[in-house]
Amino acid sequence: MSFDTTTNNGNEKEERKYYDRNKSDDLQISRTDMNMLIMNYLVTEGFKEAAIKFQQEAGLQEPALCSSLDERIMIREAVQTGRIPEAIAMVNALHPELLDNDRYLYFHLQQLQLLELIRAGRAEEALAFASATLAEAGANDPNALTELERSLALLAFPDPHSSPFADLLLPSHSQKIASELNAAILKMENQEYTNPKLCSLLRMILWSQSELDKHNIKYSKMTDLANATIEKPKYWTILGMAGDCDVQRRPQVTPME
Repeated sequence: MSFDTTTNNGNEKEERKYYDRNKSDDLQISRTDMNMLIMNYLVTEGFKEAAIKFQQEAGLQEPALCSSLDERIMIREAVQTGRIPEAIAMVNALHPELLDNDRYLYFHLQQLQLLELIRAGRAEEALAFASATLAEAGANDPNALTELERSLALLAFPDPHSSPFADLLLPSHSQKIASELNAAILKMENQEYTNPKLCSLLRMILWSQSELDKHNIKYSKMTDLANATIEKPKYWTILGMAGDCDVQRRPQVTPME
């Protein structure tokens, strides 16, 4: 009798695990939690006016704005509009040791300055700048050398925007460097979060999906992060068409001891 009871309890546990896993689609994130994620992104990335406006519309508490927020906003704008020397000067005024300690970040800023010269068609100045300013970084760091070679390769094309390396001239590239710089400033100020929580969650989703794919596990996959498009596995669609199915008829997986 006790053996039968144990077996039944085990089956019930398996049924509950299967049911709970399928019910995961019904889980909802509260509006408050979502609003806090958005607020964290706006404050961390330095969008002060948007953060204050969002706080008013969402009815949230006034965000805790960092003391360097205004400076970070000006630095980000300078980087994204191609005013790299001005951005470097503001960073040095705010945290003089930052770029001295993070040479790879400094290289990225100088690389943006090189790209601005290439964008303007000033090839000779670009070559002279690369030789005088970036050559040493390329000689000491293989990653920097690869990025420098990609940047200079733009000069080999009549229209750099049509070259295989045109991604370096896109606004998204300067935005990426601006975010790296913003995170470095927050780290210098011992802020709890140097990157938005929302970005960390998206990276976690991508990593989790990659791990599930490696093991050929069926799951609801987010195929478009920008629009949060979720695609269900084909066998779920078949089960849905079949209606309510008896759990006992599904393949059972025996847990490992």
